Amino acid sequence: MIVGTEWLIEATGCDAEKLRDEGILRSVFDSVITDLGLKAIDSIWHKFPGEGGVTGLVALTESHLACHTYPEHGTATFNLYCCRTRPEWDWDSRLKTSLCAATVNVTKIERGGSTTTEPRSFSAGGDV
Repeated sequence: MIVGTEWLIEATGCDAEKLRDEGILRSVFDSVITDLGLKAIDSIWHKFPGEGGVTGLVALTESHLACHTYPEHGTATFNLYCCRTRPEWDWDSRLKTSLCAATVNVTKIERGGSTTTEPRSFSAGGDV
């Protein structure tokens, strides 16, 4: 039984100034939400001072959309989790356009698959 789909996106070789621009990142979020027919509940944004990046999180009725940017490394990471089936979003061309990304890697994970694993406990000292 699949309970959701998660996309992990890493854009590298991005323009550092674009990674510091909260407005550009909000625009990317708006496009994802509109294009996929998602419904935003609330959002939190934080622009780090000086040369720092931006962190954004939008709670969706379908789950969440988040990003973290690292201008000093030319990298942006995104996470979209949807508990209902959605079409693929063109992260590659959209982030190459909006952030001037050189490369965009997308990993799609079907959550709640039939694979089961034994629960494990961990502590600061290692396996318990």
